[in-house]
Amino acid sequence: MTANMLLILIVLAGVLALLKWRRCSQVLLALAMVLFLAVGCGPLPIWLLARLQSDYVKAAPVAWGQRNAIVLLGAGAVRVAGSGEVEASLFGYGRIGKAVELYRACRQAGHECKVEASGGDALGVGRSEAAVYAGDLQELGVDAVDLLLETRSMNTWQNAQFSGPLLKAYGADRVLLVSSAYHLRRGMLYFAHFGIHAVPVSADYVDGMPSWLPLSYNFAMADVALHEYAGIMRYHVYNAMGWNVQATKPGAL
Repeated sequence: MTANMLLILIVLAGVLALLKWRRCSQVLLALAMVLFLAVGCGPLPIWLLARLQSDYVKAAPVAWGQRNAIVLLGAGAVRVAGSGEVEASLFGYGRIGKAVELYRACRQAGHECKVEASGGDALGVGRSEAAVYAGDLQELGVDAVDLLLETRSMNTWQNAQFSGPLLKAYGADRVLLVSSAYHLRRGMLYFAHFGIHAVPVSADYVDGMPSWLPLSYNFAMADVALHEYAGIMRYHVYNAMGWNVQATKPGAL
């Protein structure tokens, strides 16, 4: 995303130079250089990610209900080269670990608890994220009878949309939403739209890396942040235009 923005600025600067609008061309080139350094050297991704994750730095103690549901949002699945096996992506394991940690705490406190793995086969690897993650959850001690699988969703919006009926059928009176900190703001927004009052639980945090020289890592982190901001902005625009699925009233779960 940031690379595309840089490319657009450079191409526009070249077009303006051909049209002999040299001052405008120089301004665009200067903007491209500032953007390149702000992203590559870390200031911009650090700032963007801090704003996304600031509300989820401190985890509040969980007040367990009678029927608790831990919703684990998938972070993708990958096919292992040369084996044909499918496993959770890099970001997925932190979320899986946090879901298991919560499940154990819930059971040790003597409460009923289910773990919902949410995610379809968005990347076309041959298995749904929910099924892949369920295998890891069971290996880490989650009982098969305590698993709920939502295998249709292709994105975060559908995670929320398709989780609603599962949680309602279970009768959950406490929902915990587990994801990476950078993803929670958008996830909470979408789940609230479908009437799901959830407690956000961060599984991991990411940050930019200050550097005197531009780093590809910082460009990747900037793209992660911009993807989240774009999803939040799109939600509000679609709401204003009446394009979103009608919101579910709070408490209707």
